[in-house]
Amino acid sequence: MAPLRLRVEGQSFRDPHNREITLRGINVAADAKYPKKPDTPSYIADKFFDGDNVSFIGRPFPLNDAHTHFKRLRKWGYNTIRYIFTWEAIEHAGPGIYDNEWIDFTIEVLRIAKQYEFYIFMDPHQDVWSRFSGGSGAPMWTLYAAGLNPKTFKTTEAALVQNTYGIPAEFPKMIWSTNYTRLVCQTMFTLFWAGRDFAPKAVIDGVNIQDYLQRHFIDACAHLAQKIHDAGDLEGDVVIGWESMNEPHRGIIGVQDISVVPPEQQLQLGTSPTPFQAILTGSGRACEQTTWAFGNFGPHKTGTELVDPAGDTVWLPADYDDTKYGWKRDSGWKLGECIWAQHGVWDPSTDTLLQKDYFSKNPQTGKALDYEKFTNSYFLDHYRAFKDAIRGIWSDAIMFCQPPVMEIPPDVKGTSDDDPNMVHAVHYYDGLTLITKHWNRLYNVDVIGVLRGKYLTPAFALKIGESAIRNCLRDQLKFLREESRNYMGSHPVVFTEIGIPYDMDDKYAYKTGDYSSQTSAMDANHFALEGSTSNGFTLWVYVTQNDHEWGDQWNGEDLSIYSRDDLELPSSARSANPLSPAYSESQSSGDEPDVGPSNLKGAISSPSISSERSQSLSVREGQGYRAAEAYLRPNPTYVSGKLDSHVFDLKNCTFTLSLTAKGPTSANAPTEIFLPDFHFPKTNIAVTVSGGKWDIHDEDIQGVKLQHLRWWHAEGQQDVKIEGLKRKPGDVTNSEGEDVSYLEQCQKGECAMM
Repeated sequence: MAPLRLRVEGQSFRDPHNREITLRGINVAADAKYPKKPDTPSYIADKFFDGDNVSFIGRPFPLNDAHTHFKRLRKWGYNTIRYIFTWEAIEHAGPGIYDNEWIDFTIEVLRIAKQYEFYIFMDPHQDVWSRFSGGSGAPMWTLYAAGLNPKTFKTTEAALVQNTYGIPAEFPKMIWSTNYTRLVCQTMFTLFWAGRDFAPKAVIDGVNIQDYLQRHFIDACAHLAQKIHDAGDLEGDVVIGWESMNEPHRGIIGVQDISVVPPEQQLQLGTSPTPFQAILTGSGRACEQTTWAFGNFGPHKTGTELVDPAGDTVWLPADYDDTKYGWKRDSGWKLGECIWAQHGVWDPSTDTLLQKDYFSKNPQTGKALDYEKFTNSYFLDHYRAFKDAIRGIWSDAIMFCQPPVMEIPPDVKGTSDDDPNMVHAVHYYDGLTLITKHWNRLYNVDVIGVLRGKYLTPAFALKIGESAIRNCLRDQLKFLREESRNYMGSHPVVFTEIGIPYDMDDKYAYKTGDYSSQTSAMDANHFALEGSTSNGFTLWVYVTQNDHEWGDQWNGEDLSIYSRDDLELPSSARSANPLSPAYSESQSSGDEPDVGPSNLKGAISSPSISSERSQSLSVREGQGYRAAEAYLRPNPTYVSGKLDSHVFDLKNCTFTLSLTAKGPTSANAPTEIFLPDFHFPKTNIAVTVSGGKWDIHDEDIQGVKLQHLRWWHAEGQQDVKIEGLKRKPGDVTNSEGEDVSYLEQCQKGECAMM
């Protein structure tokens, strides 16, 4: 058997030549969060509740388009894909009914990705449980299994769902994430992780709802894993492993008092019910709830609002026909009544809270619970079962363990869970930028420091000035890397989600083509990643259907590095003239005609942020390069030895790297550094090395030319400095100095017509 293309060795990834590999990756693709048939992005209401009769075939993109997308991502220097799929895609029709046609389609997509030599790990993605509770992930039938009625989530505010919002375009930004602290998510995650302890009456098909839901989730993923295994040509060659459930949340496990908002709850936006208020409105009671907004200094209270369900209840009625999906609910589990009332948490006859601390301790043992104990018990129990199922199919699978976001990871160092073939998958976002959709160059906050009790008061966590902000982001990522070593042991750490919003400042860039704020934010995030000493990242996100009107087509998010309404950054090898055939080819994704004299006037017409793009035009005023110069960066692909540090100085277009080699590099296994030719055109590369010899080499992968510096060096401490083409901010020139601002002249009517 041939050696694996990538293996885990201690804290690093290694190739068959024992060179260290850095994962430079991207999430592909967020289009997979919603079905292809019917095509139901989160702003579409039609057929939304027909959740059984859907198909995800064609997600993340049709087979005919796969080469276009993989070529584009390879051209941008990505070597890794976090492959997004949902439980719903596999098992949407009902419990145990698998969509094998979608699985066959997925296998064909993976085979195409294999041609481009990506490393892929599979991501069973979820956000706030399900599309029907405002996110993505679980099939609709799981909500019915828990006794919930998705059609009343709106009136009870048990979940805020853009598909059912009055005017989808007015769905408040980032409000979807508050669903984690609303009734549906609080209930579903509590039942999923700990139904046996907190809801022993919830028995379906002879097992507790916890076992029922976990078994189906794990079995669905295992079914996909088995099919990938049976394909015979994917494991190890393209699929390197599996990540556990995306962004697991505890529900209300460990909440000390459900009559108040938990003090550790960082996000409050819109109405912000206490867990008990959410329970009451879920049962049809009117409650006055506090309202919040998120400003430059975080959340602040704005007033109160009466949430009146007018008698609607989130629970399925007592006479509901419970036979549709073929399960048998235990007679001790009453439909039409709140599951928490049935377990004595509150009295529906008087609306009295009886046990405000019900979720603060394990009801069976009396042991106190908090988030850290949740992670080390309920989460870890599930992760073990998930790992065992995947490893039972493919014993060499690398397991990407993703604990709850921003929480202390499980304490497994030195235990039987200290798996040598495990990776710690970490998520991090600059929350202030993400929530406000604004890059604040003046100040930011050390959020991780606040969460870990580093400061006597949050005021001390304030970082002033852009340099301090960049260093703060880097130091937070370094802290998470060190925390991982302390708790999880000697394993690689990969930031499997990190990214920026593109629709900053009321979509200013879409009206002007000025992406300077996005460029600064993206550069700061990459600076942090490079300085974190982690083993790589998968940026959030690539979305094939992104446009200026609806962003990522999901809940108002707009984090895709690609948009149909923006230009792609030209390489130095092509002419920067936007009217030239080479330029037109570089922008085309197969469905856009070239721009020439016959359509120039229309191509540079008035600004638009509509998704209705002209079929005859491919260049418009307001289009920009989507901060591509910040994410298109040099990266150490293979390091002969141990990578000590690396960083790209975008302003000065300078890349530096330090390594420690145990011995001299062999002839066929040099250190290799990817050099994007936009920043490093062959006529503008200056290289300084501490010793050895180097060359610039073009690698061809399925017609994609990738420029690498190959470096043969001696043992010991070694350094390299690579200088490229320095540009002024916002200036896009090719290697010959021709300025893409020619496009701006045309937009102003100042260029000569041919």
